[in-house]
Amino acid sequence: MEAVCIIAEKPDQGSRLAAPYPSEKKQGYIYIKPTPDFPGGAYVTWAVGHLCELVPPETYKSEWKKWSLQTLPMIPEQFQYQVTKSKWKQFNVIKDIVHRKDVGSIIHAGDAGREGELIVRTILNQVRSKKPMKRLWISSLTEKAVKEGFRALRSESDTRNLYFEAYARSCADWVVGINASRAYTLLFKQKGIQDVFSAGRVQTPTLALVVKREKEIANFKSEPFWEVKGTFDYNGQKVVGKWIKEDKTRIDTPEMANAIASFCLNKPCRASDVKKERKQYKPPYLFQLSSLQSAANKKYKFSPKKTLDIAQKLYTKGMISYPRSDSSFVTTEEAAEFPSILSKLQKQDAYKEFFPLAKQSIMNDKRYVNASKVSDHYAIIPTEQVPKLEKLSGEESKIYDLIARSLLAAHEDVAIVDYTTLTTLVDDRAEFVSKGQVKVQEGWHKVINSTQKDEVLPQIDKGQAGTVLSMDVVEGKTQPPKRFTEGQLITMMKTAGKHLEDESLEKVLKDTEGLGTEATRAGIITMLKDRKYIEVVKNQVSATEKGILLIDSIGEAVLASPEMTAKWEQRLKEIGSGHASPQAFMESVKKLAAKLTEDAIRSSESWDTKGITIEPSTTSKKALGKKVGMCPLCGADVIDKGKLYGCSGYSKNKCPFTLSKRILGKQVSQANAKKILKDGKSNIIKGLKGKKGSFDAALVWNAADKKLTFEFDRK
Repeated sequence: MEAVCIIAEKPDQGSRLAAPYPSEKKQGYIYIKPTPDFPGGAYVTWAVGHLCELVPPETYKSEWKKWSLQTLPMIPEQFQYQVTKSKWKQFNVIKDIVHRKDVGSIIHAGDAGREGELIVRTILNQVRSKKPMKRLWISSLTEKAVKEGFRALRSESDTRNLYFEAYARSCADWVVGINASRAYTLLFKQKGIQDVFSAGRVQTPTLALVVKREKEIANFKSEPFWEVKGTFDYNGQKVVGKWIKEDKTRIDTPEMANAIASFCLNKPCRASDVKKERKQYKPPYLFQLSSLQSAANKKYKFSPKKTLDIAQKLYTKGMISYPRSDSSFVTTEEAAEFPSILSKLQKQDAYKEFFPLAKQSIMNDKRYVNASKVSDHYAIIPTEQVPKLEKLSGEESKIYDLIARSLLAAHEDVAIVDYTTLTTLVDDRAEFVSKGQVKVQEGWHKVINSTQKDEVLPQIDKGQAGTVLSMDVVEGKTQPPKRFTEGQLITMMKTAGKHLEDESLEKVLKDTEGLGTEATRAGIITMLKDRKYIEVVKNQVSATEKGILLIDSIGEAVLASPEMTAKWEQRLKEIGSGHASPQAFMESVKKLAAKLTEDAIRSSESWDTKGITIEPSTTSKKALGKKVGMCPLCGADVIDKGKLYGCSGYSKNKCPFTLSKRILGKQVSQANAKKILKDGKSNIIKGLKGKKGSFDAALVWNAADKKLTFEFDRK
């Protein structure tokens, strides 16, 4: 009997696939002894993520190694892969097993998705395997799921188009990324800005969303407004209401607000209207990756990448289903397992109080069970392998708890809230509105805490008479739009279609889940952070000067637009379903790369970069420790310490002098740091962001107070 070679995507995944069978662990693989599922035995080996990568430009043509506008666009005739330098050892393990004489066939056991398809098939192409292949396609790594998966292997041809889709995506992103990044980096260099500017099909439209919000905040002008609040007595029952006219409560001038308050004092009033409305809130959908990332960010401030990493660990341990899912639904097969999973959750101290649940089964509830809305994977749910929460790490416990509670909530009743709106009419002229809410049925809110709090209004009948007790004028200020949290940015990427004017493109983005995929969005946000285009402080995402400069320079070009992503995603999806040609798609990408390069060169003539200084994305090892000037406190050298400039005498004499590289949202360049230390004053820095808006000022070292102050630009 011939053995089979099983190739997983990661080592821990390989271990889970071998776990149900008698086996021996070897160097780089696990040997499964002959069993009914594998009569000839099996060799389980694994990639370590992407073992192979697209080759660098100079591999195609030596002249492409030098960064030059004359070599753009760089478009290979045929794309090539190479083994990543640090991963040759594992690659050779896989190669040796694939070519063993006793191995008759291959089982592709990468993650059941586009990337998994690409990773394993690329390795098999590189080792030049000609052996027949089957595909393992499972959504959880429990022993039961693994065994069932191996007994129901798919044909290799079933998922081949997904490989073509992922391969086309990878090559297209290489073409756009390499050419756009080199074009903008070289053009900025001509303007005196020394840094690497990365651009790409998904990262640049995502950055554009953040920059747009940053500009909305910077350009916002706060305006004062006034509101009038009245306290009324209805037969001994006090009610507070807000003056309202034509659905507006804000008044433009204090004079008008005071006049309204004066008019209403000591006047009779009556309840001109009492409206009661009952609203029902259905339990939330089951989690897909984006909604899980958003929930974890909102509750625990976890970054999207952190949430994905934790969920991946739980999946590998067999405790939850595949985390990179884009569906909120399950099929009837999964729903049939829910009673068993719930019975195990009931034994956990954290969930005992919620039982018995309102619903024994949701098998016929299409809000959760709908096979037509499950493509590659179903929703993220707990598996029958329910862990003891106290045995998980703190972070794993938090993510598992979110997923478990979503399943519990799905089996609960709707939450019902009664809303009451009381309109008080003063002297038959001035209207005041009072609002209250009372939770009638807690329903699923007992599982997932709601922020809604009861605000009970006293029982007052329509037409009931009352008196005005007091009037207060309250001043407020309009607030600028809020910065996105990382969780909101994930949601913005997913629903970026709402920014499109073309309805058909909006539908495409909606169908293809917006900018990027469930699997790639967290990585895109991490990339934007690493490349210093965005900063995240206290979970608030802001665009840096570098990010704003890039988007301003790209302007209306297609590279910053969700429209391009929409068109690409549409074509890629068609490739994945076998309805479009990867070759035709790549031809259009090559034309686009040429256009992007031409657009950048043409538009660069109008770029205004005067007064803009961008610090390099990373402090090079060469720059670290470099002298910037003399310490104004102790006379020792001030050196570059990476995130700040600091006194070199700290270790000897504890001199506390430091100079931040970022002040009020603006970069403090090395040139300005040198000027402060030498002359006591920097150049004018434009766009410093204070509490009352942006301003231009020089940074001045105040020797008396031993701190930096501002000298405002009076021009």
